[in-house]
Amino acid sequence: MSFTISDLRQQPAFFDAVADRIWRAWWKEQGVPADYIAGRLQENMTPSPIPFALVAHRGDTFLGTASVIASDLEDRPQYSPWVAAVWVDPKYRMQEIGTELVGRAVSDAFALNFRRVYLCAQKERRRFYTRQGWAPIEENVGEHKLTVFVKLAGS
Repeated sequence: MSFTISDLRQQPAFFDAVADRIWRAWWKEQGVPADYIAGRLQENMTPSPIPFALVAHRGDTFLGTASVIASDLEDRPQYSPWVAAVWVDPKYRMQEIGTELVGRAVSDAFALNFRRVYLCAQKERRRFYTRQGWAPIEENVGEHKLTVFVKLAGS
C-alpha cells in the first residue's frame, strides 16, 4: 500500500483525527476529557522542534500517527525525547505503516541532533520494536509495567 507520512503541521486537516485516536487509545477510559488531549496535541502545531506529530495518510484518508515528545514516562524524567502515541487504524495494520511511522519519528529526532530516542510499550509490543532495532533497557516500569526501549543514532 502506498501512503505518505507528513508532519501534522503541514497537514492540519488531520488534527481532529489524530486527537481523537490518541484520546480513545490511551486516555478515554481514564476519564481524561477529549478537549484536554486536543489541547496537548495543539502543542505539536507550534514551530518549536519538539513536540511534533506525524500522520500517515493516503490522500485525505487517515491511516495512523506517531509523535515525538520531550517526556512520555513520569517515572523516567531523565530520558528525552520519546517516540509516543504510535497508533494505526485497525483496518490498515500489518501493512508496515506503524514501522514507517516509528522510523520517520526516529529519523526526524536524530535530524534534530538527538543521539538517542526512547520509547515505552507494553510487553506484547516488544517484538514490534526490537525488530526495528530498539533495545530494551528497563522492564516493568510504572503502574502499567512498561518496557523502556532506546534507539541510538547510527544503530
